[in-house]
Amino acid sequence: MEAIVYEEFGGPEVLRHTTGVAVPEPGPGEVRVKVAAVGLNPVDWKRRHGWVEEYYPTTFPAVPGLEFAGTVDGLGEGVTGLSVGDEVLGWTKTGAYAEYAIAGIVAPKPAGLSWEAAASLPVAGETAQRVLDLIGVRRGETLFLHGAAGVVGSVGVQLAVAAGITVVGSASESNHAYLRELGAIPVAYGEGLADRVRAAAPDGVDAVFDAAGHGVLPVAIELLGGAEAAKERIVTIADVDAEKHGIVFSGNLGDPDAVRAGLTAHARAAAAGTLAVRPAGTFPLKEAARAQELSESGHVRGKLILVP
Repeated sequence: MEAIVYEEFGGPEVLRHTTGVAVPEPGPGEVRVKVAAVGLNPVDWKRRHGWVEEYYPTTFPAVPGLEFAGTVDGLGEGVTGLSVGDEVLGWTKTGAYAEYAIAGIVAPKPAGLSWEAAASLPVAGETAQRVLDLIGVRRGETLFLHGAAGVVGSVGVQLAVAAGITVVGSASESNHAYLRELGAIPVAYGEGLADRVRAAAPDGVDAVFDAAGHGVLPVAIELLGGAEAAKERIVTIADVDAEKHGIVFSGNLGDPDAVRAGLTAHARAAAAGTLAVRPAGTFPLKEAARAQELSESGHVRGKLILVP
C-alpha cells in the first residue's frame, strides 16, 4: 500500500514515499480504515526530529500521523457497533500517512461533513477540550489563550466562547480580525503582553491555556498573581520546559470513552456549522515532506491536509 515512512530522526528529507508497505491487519478490538484524508499536526514533525520521545516513543520504521477520516475496511474480533463501509474519523495506532491504517478511537462522520473537515477535528478538538477541562474554566470566567489563532487555539476559543467564557487571545495582528470573528478579544504577541492582557481584561484572568509556547509561562504565572496555587489553572501544550515552572504539560489523550464522546459532539457541531477549523491547503500524500516543511516554517494559517 501507499505510505510515508521514515527510519531515522531528521529533517523532512528522511520521509520516504513508498507503495511497498504491507496492509495492516486488525487485531482483537481493532478497526482497519481506508484513509480518505489525514490531518497534519506540528507534533508530526516534532516526532520526526525525535523531540517528543518522552510522550510519543518511536519504533522504526515509522509511519507519521495521528488523525484521519476514512471508511471502515475491516473489523477485528470482538468489535461491535461498526460495520464495513461506515464513514468515521479519529486516531490511528499505525500512522495516518498511509492508504490503510489501524484505528484506535473513532466516531461517526456526519454525512454533511467533508473528509478534509473531518480529518481536521480529532487532535485539535480533543486537545482543546482536554485543556479547558484541566484548567477548570467555567461560564462567567475569563481565559487567556496564548496562540489563539492556531488550529488548537482557535478550536479552544470556539469551545470556550460557546460555554460562556470570555476569551482574551494572543496572536499576530494579521489574525486579530479572525479572532474577533470567533468571539475573542485579541491582543498582540511580544514585549508588554501582560499589560495588554490586563487592559483587555481589567478584572483579571482566571485561567491560562498556552497553545504556542515561546516562553510565555512566566507571564501566565504573573497574570494569575504569582501564587503557587494559581499554577493549577495554567496548562501548556507547547512548552516542554513546563515542569521547571511548576506548570502542567498536557500531551496525551484522555479517557477513551470521554474522547470518543467529545469527538462525536465536535463532528456534529462542525457539520452544523458551529465549530470550524480554518483550512490552509491540501497536499497529495506523496508530498508529505513538503507539507511538513511548510508547517515547520511557522507561516501556515490553518490546517494542512494530506490525501492518499
